[in-house]
Amino acid sequence: MSVTQREVTEDEADIRLDRWFRRHFPDLTQGVIQKLCRTGQVRVDGHRAEAATRLAAGQSVRIPPLPDPKAAEKPADAAPDPRVRAEMERMVLYRDDQIIVLNKPSGLATQGGPGITRHLDGMSRALATTPQDRPRLVHRLDRDTSGVLVVARSPGVAAKLAAAFRTRAVEKIYWAVVAGRPVPVEGRIDLPLTRRDPKQAGARGERIAVAEPGDKEATHAITDYRTLDHAARKLAWLELRPLTGRTHQLRVHCAELGAPILGDATYGEYRETGNSALVDGLSDQLHLHARRLTLPHPAGGTLVVEADLPPHMAGTFRTLGFTAPAARPPQRG
Repeated sequence: MSVTQREVTEDEADIRLDRWFRRHFPDLTQGVIQKLCRTGQVRVDGHRAEAATRLAAGQSVRIPPLPDPKAAEKPADAAPDPRVRAEMERMVLYRDDQIIVLNKPSGLATQGGPGITRHLDGMSRALATTPQDRPRLVHRLDRDTSGVLVVARSPGVAAKLAAAFRTRAVEKIYWAVVAGRPVPVEGRIDLPLTRRDPKQAGARGERIAVAEPGDKEATHAITDYRTLDHAARKLAWLELRPLTGRTHQLRVHCAELGAPILGDATYGEYRETGNSALVDGLSDQLHLHARRLTLPHPAGGTLVVEADLPPHMAGTFRTLGFTAPAARPPQRG
């Protein structure tokens, strides 16, 4: 395959470069796309671009020779594995002709990457009825975070939803079980975050940290929280409302409260508070769940979708005596 140029269409405007690549070459992994960008083989209007670069209609994307052209050009309508399709169908919370809303299980990666071959982005193709409505990611959840996740059924819908997430038109509510009881029991965490140098990440691999004053790489990060219940002041059930969408924001913010999220081995010792994210007798999986999503529907109105707790969190709730209401059916108003 030789070098080619492809123009960004109107319905592809405002999406990330890596997502644009996966639409046209669905079998390329995230790791391959990032390497092509990092080495300057992929360019936008003749300039080097990062995988996260937002595209505009009319821009020209340079497509270099790809590692495996046959795999990259594999038809998107190949018959899906029936087991994968059944697994994906069990995740579906809501579906119409424009979007699909899923309840992502804990432990399943949203996208591919180095060493990740099984991920939601690839598996969701099993839900497509035609090559044109292949589900497309518009936001992400960490691998170990469960709960509500939306995918679009066309490039145009994906662009609309991606814009809604960026402009805070989407309200996100998470549930978490934390070690300790925050004081005060509700409030706002307004702490900027920064990415750590991989060489300074520490033994646990902390990628994100609270930024020091004057850090030019810092990004604004705000989380509202309130305590819904607690167990002997040693563990608490929190409702978290992120007003920004930074990587690992909720995990780092809870750790800064002195109440790390249960099961968070990475940030559980972020502060010397005496509270440990690993508690004997309780699951060591991350106790962070995307409970509810309220978003503007691309066809008009507002859609509200809730997801029930994953098994490990439901078990912890039973052990601690927390009573969680069942998820309400999707509501579109």
